[in-house]
Amino acid sequence: MNPSSYLIAGGSSGLGAACARRLADRGTGCVIADLQPPDDTLRQELGERCHFCATDVTDESTVQAALQTAQDRFGPVRGVVICAGIIRGERILGASGPFDLNLFRRVIEVNLVGTFNVLRLAAQVMRDNAPNADGERGVIITTSSVAAFEGQIGQAAYAASKGGVASLTLPAARELGRFGIRVVSIAPGVFETPMVQQLPEKVRQSLEAQTVFPTRLGRPNEFASLVLHILDNPMLNGDVIRLDGGMRMGAK
Repeated sequence: MNPSSYLIAGGSSGLGAACARRLADRGTGCVIADLQPPDDTLRQELGERCHFCATDVTDESTVQAALQTAQDRFGPVRGVVICAGIIRGERILGASGPFDLNLFRRVIEVNLVGTFNVLRLAAQVMRDNAPNADGERGVIITTSSVAAFEGQIGQAAYAASKGGVASLTLPAARELGRFGIRVVSIAPGVFETPMVQQLPEKVRQSLEAQTVFPTRLGRPNEFASLVLHILDNPMLNGDVIRLDGGMRMGAK
């Protein structure tokens, strides 16, 4: 097997960290591109097959540097997984007035613009890869959310950002297909991540109850399993795949 590398944006914790673990188990070289480094436990688990690059997904230069590091250390970048994101809950008209416009802009900037920034720069790098037997040069996996389709009250910014990620998938796949680059998005339900752990227990229980089966939060390793399948299955392209245990979120 020819040497190759993978980049995981937002790979220091949560869904991204689970992906890094699974890729490391395969013996695949990967770069974790995140604002914060992985903790010591994760670093020890991953060993030399993973390298951390301090990266702001909204910043062109740091994303380019992370992609270059992946190529230099491990080989051509064949896969990119974009898990970086933030969530900020606020009503459009709350007790203190209308939604803070700067907050709305920040969520869109990180979740949507940041995703597009990594996607476009990754595509530029992958275009120069040698194709495999199917003519494939790379795979880009983005992270949307069930909130893109059933955003709850207070999720206007988050739902809008993740809806944008979902809508980006097909046009990106159509355009990049001529270079042999696939684009797929995963729309997870509610998973056990540091971001979700910040929610009040009452809210967590409500979200669990809206999952058909299994009636629990998703596990990051289950997200990583789907990522690996997408990487391996060349017929998955241009799709937004729900991973949610049948969840359909209510208004609140």
